[in-house]
Amino acid sequence: MKKAKYFNLIWGLFLAMAFVACEPFQEDKPEAGYVQPPASSELDFSITPGTDNFRFNLEFTKPAIHGVYQVSWNLGNSASATGSKVTAYYPLPGEYTITMTIKTNMGSSSISKKWTTTKTDYSIFNDPVTIALSGGVEALEGKTWAIDSLAKGHLSVGPVGTDGTLWWQAGPLEKKDALVLYDDRITFKLDGFKAIYVNHGKSFVKGPRRTDPAYSNPVSTTGDWAVDYPNPQPGSWSLEKRGDKNFLKLAGPTPIYPCYDAGAKNGEYEILSIDENFMDLLCTDVEGNAWRTKLIRAGYVKPLVTMDIAIAAGAGINSQQVTFSNAVIPNGESVTGVKVDFGDGTVEESATYSTPVSHTYMRKGNYTVTVTVFTSADNIVKTFPVAIAANHPDYVPFLLDMMVMYNDFSEVILAPVQGQDCSVSVVANPSRTYPNKSAYVAKSVKVNQQFGNAYMKLPAGYRFDIRTQHVFKAMVYGKAGDVILMKLENTDKGGDAWFTGTEKAYTIKKDNTWEVAEFDFAGTPAGFDWGWWPNPFRPDVTKDDELNHDYYDVVRLFVNSGNGEGTHTFYFDDLAGPHVEGLKSARK
Repeated sequence: MKKAKYFNLIWGLFLAMAFVACEPFQEDKPEAGYVQPPASSELDFSITPGTDNFRFNLEFTKPAIHGVYQVSWNLGNSASATGSKVTAYYPLPGEYTITMTIKTNMGSSSISKKWTTTKTDYSIFNDPVTIALSGGVEALEGKTWAIDSLAKGHLSVGPVGTDGTLWWQAGPLEKKDALVLYDDRITFKLDGFKAIYVNHGKSFVKGPRRTDPAYSNPVSTTGDWAVDYPNPQPGSWSLEKRGDKNFLKLAGPTPIYPCYDAGAKNGEYEILSIDENFMDLLCTDVEGNAWRTKLIRAGYVKPLVTMDIAIAAGAGINSQQVTFSNAVIPNGESVTGVKVDFGDGTVEESATYSTPVSHTYMRKGNYTVTVTVFTSADNIVKTFPVAIAANHPDYVPFLLDMMVMYNDFSEVILAPVQGQDCSVSVVANPSRTYPNKSAYVAKSVKVNQQFGNAYMKLPAGYRFDIRTQHVFKAMVYGKAGDVILMKLENTDKGGDAWFTGTEKAYTIKKDNTWEVAEFDFAGTPAGFDWGWWPNPFRPDVTKDDELNHDYYDVVRLFVNSGNGEGTHTFYFDDLAGPHVEGLKSARK
């Protein structure tokens, strides 16, 4: 670049840059007595040469004044710093009015000095970070950036001192419902080192920032706050290199930030990475956490990750294998994981696409396999139909002939399952393995209750028909040795319904393993052998015409019935049994 072009640009540059060089001055805390600020005549600061012709050391020279708990600086052009000693960087010639302000708990006092510089730091125009941020001297209108909304972690947060990703990372377009974030832009101009923030009248801010006087009408949305901010004023930007790290500082007469107001400490952001199209910033936010923001050059369209995904028969009976090949991953993008939903309740996940994902189907049928490849930009989703012609030799049929599903806690709900003297809730499957790969199951917990039970009552006018089919089934999962008791009752008897009961038991065989519990009521008696009406003893409910249809309307599941001490828990699913018919009479 010719020196003449530099000078043409210099005439339009007026802004200086400053950075804190040490810890803030805190000789006394705000609560250290009531102290009036000293008069301006009692204040002074020194200006001495720094490490080169463009850096100058500023120091408050009367630290003996008690009650001062903050020293702040205005470098004459909206750039600011805090501390008793700071370093100012003036890359361009000019006259600057430097103002130092000290604060006590009773007020503040200031003093100003003019400072003239005559040197030009031409290195800033060739600095790769300056060029990447602003577009350099060729970009007269500067360079405009937006939140990289399609990137995973375009906003994220973690403990201070970390990379800011441990606690939360926003997924692609996660904040789209806020409607005020993704259309914001910030432009960095080399001419005057101006930072221009455009927000279309509204901004997106962290909770503590919503009370800033520049904002109004805060509305909670997607975990943050949308605020009215009708007139952001242009601010300034500056860069400084400390060791091998680069820092961006923003300052202005009104709040200015890279599209999301995290309340960056001292308006300062560490530039973790920057190139022509992407910038990754890290700051200490208003809550003292590490806050990260990823930006993309406005108007830039990311090249997406592409790959071939296929499914074919694998090794073994009813095996299907998903493979990934010919992956093209553009620079700066990555594949973050793979998920394959085989359509029968089995979902396999992997952190890499280099290994095929296989599954063996147990039951014949037509399935839809959904493959999702998670990338740093956008997700690749493919679906495939799979036809399984026959059951696997190891498949154990669950529903027998003439059986119906009552409740699978996901799709089929003939009647709800509730708890009596116990809690019953629908929860995520604790072990999605064969023979039960359902996403959701029921969980029953009784505490110090002998006869707490989960029960399903048929709708009014309906009864179980156990004349031809008399087997009930359920998937159970719990502690080996626990006894699951199934009981049928007739609620027409009100408080005497328990007299009508017939019951079968199943003992769980293995700890925390899904098992098919079968309850066959053939040959099972009902009532008590007391020989009196209305509930005489019946030796086989399936052969007694009064009891085997139009009679039982409740099925109950007990765990360790009769044990009323402590907590007893089990999971169950796929409650099924004989056909259900409506009553043929008006009897209730």
